[in-house]
Formats: sequence, C-alpha cells, structure tokens
Amino acid sequence: MKHLFVAGLMTIPVALGSPPAYADCGIESGSIRILANDFPALRTFTGVAAECESDTVEFVLNHTAEHSNIAVAAMTPDPPEYTARILATSTLVTMMNEDLVQPMDELVEKYGDGLTPMQLIEIDGNIMSVAFMANTQHLIYRADILDAAGLEVPTTVEEVIEASRVIREKGLMENPFAAAYKAGWNLGEEFVNMFLGHGGEFFKAGTALPNLNNEIGVAALTKMKGLTEYMNPDYLTLESEGIKLEWEAGNVALMFLWASRAPTLLDDKGSTPEVVAATTLAAPVTVSGGDIPVASLWWDGFSIAKNASDENAEASFRALVRGAVSKGMANEHSDEAVWLIEGFVPGPKSIGVIEAVKMNARPYPMIASMGLLHAALGEEIVEFLQGQESVEQALSDVEAAYMAKAKEAGFID
Repeated sequence: MKHLFVAGLMTIPVALGSPPAYADCGIESGSIRILANDFPALRTFTGVAAECESDTVEFVLNHTAEHSNIAVAAMTPDPPEYTARILATSTLVTMMNEDLVQPMDELVEKYGDGLTPMQLIEIDGNIMSVAFMANTQHLIYRADILDAAGLEVPTTVEEVIEASRVIREKGLMENPFAAAYKAGWNLGEEFVNMFLGHGGEFFKAGTALPNLNNEIGVAALTKMKGLTEYMNPDYLTLESEGIKLEWEAGNVALMFLWASRAPTLLDDKGSTPEVVAATTLAAPVTVSGGDIPVASLWWDGFSIAKNASDENAEASFRALVRGAVSKGMANEHSDEAVWLIEGFVPGPKSIGVIEAVKMNARPYPMIASMGLLHAALGEEIVEFLQGQESVEQALSDVEAAYMAKAKEAGFID
C-alpha cells in the first residue's frame, strides 16, 4: 500500500481519461449515512455523494471535528448509526482494530469502474478503504513579516525557531509560531512528524516494542519544546482550526498546517486583505541537518461499516465512489486538495503535498499498534512541554503507557 500510494502521487500531474463527472447514481433504494471530519475538501467530496439522495434513498451527513471521538460508539451497533466513514491513514487502523469496517472487494469489482490501484487500500489482501486525496503538513509563512524582520524563508526547524526569535525581538509579534499542539491526537501527530524528520523508527524491528526512549526521541521532543517557546501560551488547547483562526486574526507569522486546510487561508473569509495577501505556502521543513521532511504523508478515503446491511453498504459505496472517480469534481476544486483521481491536475495550492513527495516524506505508519502509541504520545509528553518532568521521563512514560495498552490488545505477550 505504501509503495503504491507514494509512487502514485508522483504521477498525479499527468492528465488521463476518467469516467464522466456526476454520472447518474443508479441507486434504487437504501440508507446512506456518512460520518466525516469537517474541512472544505471533504465537504466537496461528500457533496457529490449527496446528489444520490432521492425519494427512495435516504442521505444523512455529519461533518464534525469530533468524528474520531464518536466513530467507534456510532459504528459498533447493529445496525450502525453510520453506514460509511470518511477516514484517513491512522483512523482506518483504529476502525480495523475494533472490527468496524468491511472488505470492499466485491463492491469494487461491481461498482468501482474508474478507480486506480493507487486508490485501493489493501490490508492483508482485502480492500478496506478507497483513497481519494493526499494530505500532509507543511510550512506557511507571512511574507510581509519576514521582510520586515529581514529574514529569508525558513527551511529547517532551527531556522523557524531563529526566525521566531527575531520577529519577537523586533516587536513584530509576541508569539509568531503556531502548530496544532492540542493535547491528545494532534500533539501526538506533531511528535510523529518530528520523529520521522529525525529518521526515527517507532518500533524495534519485527516487533510491536516501542523504540522512542533513545537519542532520536530525545532530539525530537526537545525540538518540539523549542518551538513552544514562540507559541501562544495556550498551545495545548489549539488544534488545526484553532491555529488557523489565530493566523487569520494576524497573530502568527510561521505555521505548520495541513495542506487540506491551507487553501482556506487564501480566501476572502475570516481574515483581512493584508494577511491574505502576505500568506504564502511552502514546502515542509527539515530538522537537525537531515533531509527528511518534518511531515508524514497521509491519504483520506472512505470505508463501509461492517454492520451495514448489504443494501445500505451498496448504496453508500456507489454514492461515495462517484466522487472518487470524478475528474470534473477534482479539477473544479483543484485548490482544495491533492486529489488521488485520474486526470487531476494540481493547482498552486497543492505545493505542500507535492514538495513533501519530492522530498521523500515518509508515510504515516499503517501498523496495527501505531494507534496505541500515537494516543500515548498525545497524553504523556504534556508534562515535559509544561516543564514538569525531564524529556527522558516523558518518553519513559509514553513507552510504559503504550506497553500496558499493547499487552491488553495482544500486540505484546
């Protein structure tokens, strides 16, 4: 899966043929109930599926930032509250660990015309998700603030820290840097990116044993702490939408943000013409003299609930696959995402993902135990960032918390 995903991204700019956009749904009956995160690209994608609603086809859609918190409880019952979920690299693993999504091989064979091998996410020989867009985090900067401070565009974490120091000392901004450090999933993801940028491997070779409490883990967490010195003091409460609002308010000059959210900084909503005009998208940065981006490559896709009836599973798949093969949708909304759809031609707002691929950014690990490690990171490194314990103790706490959960889950004897 990882090989196809990364290799496929490199071919995106080549326009190929694909089925016509917005074809007739052909769904006679069923209930389509979709749970999804909330940002523009996903609303565009699900909007295509919504066209399948009719007198005989129910359509319910819940776009919410709380999707990860409600998904397991909502998809466990039989029948489930939702028949399909829009998910991403790590959330598919979570859904599979809980046995909440079903293989889609037969659905792909019957109704998947126009899908490419790159889009078919296979786990243990079964198609468990259909990917439709790529994502990563990258640098965004205010060109006017850097000019006023006499600074070049940073290309490393160290240069981001130095630029933030200069901007503060010159009185241009008090807290010029932002990243999604909200305690929990977001904070864990920031460590994942920093650890990958340092060349780290999360587990000891061939095992589910953690491999964080070492020089690479110490370096990664120390760099994260260095960045917090120039962030809003409430950084542990701010996720992607929160830091986006800080940017639009004119409080931030340098930021790591998801490519899928970056285009909303360049529209005419929520900010001022001065901020919008100076907002510039750039490649991810590197760290500690390395050449690996401080980022992880992700895909977003859809999966079908295991407990959905055959009728509802078919209806949900057929509605969602319309977007996954729609060259028209992708190119009409080329500034919202890097669409993994044949015939998509990237726009200028796709620079973050395209540059990350060129720099050989590493995919987020699709390993069954990674979700438990990610969760432990989001909880256990908080006290170090707050100055309440050493970096070594924080990493030891992460490994201990993970080990307890991994043994319960049967990943470790």
